[in-house]
Amino acid sequence: MSLEPDPFARIRASFARQNAMVLIRASLSAVERGRAEIHLPHWDGIEQQHGFIHGGVVGMIADSAAGYAAMTLVPEGASVLTVEYKLNLMAPADGTALIARGEVVRPGRTLIVTRAEVVAIKDGREVSCALMQQTIMVMPGRAEK
Repeated sequence: MSLEPDPFARIRASFARQNAMVLIRASLSAVERGRAEIHLPHWDGIEQQHGFIHGGVVGMIADSAAGYAAMTLVPEGASVLTVEYKLNLMAPADGTALIARGEVVRPGRTLIVTRAEVVAIKDGREVSCALMQQTIMVMPGRAEK
C-alpha cells in the first residue's frame, strides 16, 4: 500500500471549485500527467432546441478537460488560464452522455498547447462530435480563488 499523497489532488480541488461544472453536472473522471477526462450526463437543462446538448456546453467541457490536462504539468503554486481555443462541432452532441478527453500537445514554460476530443455515448458506442485545439497561459505564483 502506497502512502504517497495524490499527485493530482490540487487538480481535483480546482475542479470542485468550478461552479460552472457543478451547474452542468460534469465530473472529472480521470486525471494523469498531461491528460484529463470529463464526463457529462445528458439532461434537459443543457439541451438546445433540437434536444441535443448545446454546443456551448460541449465547448465548456472540452475547455476544462484540456485545461486540466495542462495544469498537471505546471509547478505547484502556478495556475493556468485559457488564452484561446478553436472548436469544430462535427456531429450533434446526441447520446446519453458526453466524454471530453483533453491532452497536452506541446508543454511550455509560459504557453501550453492542448487538444480535446468530445464523444457522445449513443447505443453503447462512442461517436466523435467535437475537436478542439487550445492555448493555455501558465501563471506562476498566481493561486486560484
